[in-house]
Amino acid sequence: MCARHCTLPLHYGHVPAWLADRMKAMGTAITLAIIHQHGRDEFLRRISDPFWFQALGAVMGMDWHSSGITTSVMGALRKGLSPLSHETGLYILGGRGRYSRNTPDEIIEVSMNRGLDGDSLVRCSRLSAKVDNSCIQDGFQIYLHNFILTADGKWAVVQQGMNDASAMARRYHWLSEDVRSFVSDPHSAIEGENMGEILNLSDCRADSARSSIMDFLSLHPEEQQHEMELLLSSRHLDMPGHHDVRPKDVDSKRLGAVLAAAYDMRFAEFTDALLLKGLGPRTIQALSLVSEVIYGAPSRFTDPARFSFAHGGKDGHPAPVPLNVYDKSISVLKNAVNSAKLGNGDKLDALKKLDIMVRHIENNFEPRADVNKLIAHERKIAPQHGGRTVFDNKESMRDVQLKLF
Repeated sequence: MCARHCTLPLHYGHVPAWLADRMKAMGTAITLAIIHQHGRDEFLRRISDPFWFQALGAVMGMDWHSSGITTSVMGALRKGLSPLSHETGLYILGGRGRYSRNTPDEIIEVSMNRGLDGDSLVRCSRLSAKVDNSCIQDGFQIYLHNFILTADGKWAVVQQGMNDASAMARRYHWLSEDVRSFVSDPHSAIEGENMGEILNLSDCRADSARSSIMDFLSLHPEEQQHEMELLLSSRHLDMPGHHDVRPKDVDSKRLGAVLAAAYDMRFAEFTDALLLKGLGPRTIQALSLVSEVIYGAPSRFTDPARFSFAHGGKDGHPAPVPLNVYDKSISVLKNAVNSAKLGNGDKLDALKKLDIMVRHIENNFEPRADVNKLIAHERKIAPQHGGRTVFDNKESMRDVQLKLF
């Protein structure tokens, strides 16, 4: 099967502190919930799925379609989860620039503490980068490399290449349980716009070319690899170049179910019964999308723009980030995870049931969302929810006093 593809427009800029802190808290809480509910292996599978990864970035308040999601999400996860690695057995290593260059040393350090084969893991890290930078000659140069490692030696890779000439980025995803060969279809996914013919020596169809090259390099044992073919996913995700969220970017039925669960009085008593009593409809809307990131099946993430209706986007698309709602979402999710650690899983179960209820509404009530009207509504109510964008330079004492992970 083929690797998955999507357009990732290059997006320059920075993530302001008021959003970065919240992204760290939200990403940490979502990861802990997934580990508690499904285990570390499932988190590796999800982070190696570009559809889920894009949805995660959107629900965390990043621009839903751009390359900036990769750097900001991985940076937030590293900062939030690193202090918890002894507890979770999950290590977010590497990153951009010097962090990428330090990846081998970080792998060795973790391996020594956990009794893993560090040399083998370093080799996997280096080969994944080498394949994406050299074997796949697609005009994209790797500038970010994250190696996600578990205490039992399983791993995933998320790395991204840049093509300045086309103003595009391509993201590469790897999952250790799927890798049978580093030179024959090793990826779990490759994200990027189709830009025509490229030289891909890691494609299974390049077997004869690889054989000739391997013969030439036979005196170099480090270049020799085992040859086995791995079938990969054939789903495609095409990310558009436009920055704004448009109706065609969103599954209106799925979004309509979220809005019904939040605002339709027919479902208010069910929401209260899920231990979510007292939360406003806008927070229920956000938590419905967060719960889907935690519990949703892979097929649910084909329209990542939908998840931007949880906490908006830092550039104001589809609307400013509603800080009050974002903070409430973090609080609810953080309390649910902490309660689950103490043996009381009722609050996490409530989020799971919220996801189930939204899908029940979707399947039985035929809801539809008017995306343009919703965007207008979100922008109208943004001020009352503390709406903010990167273009807003105001300072907030509440941000200074905010206690996050």
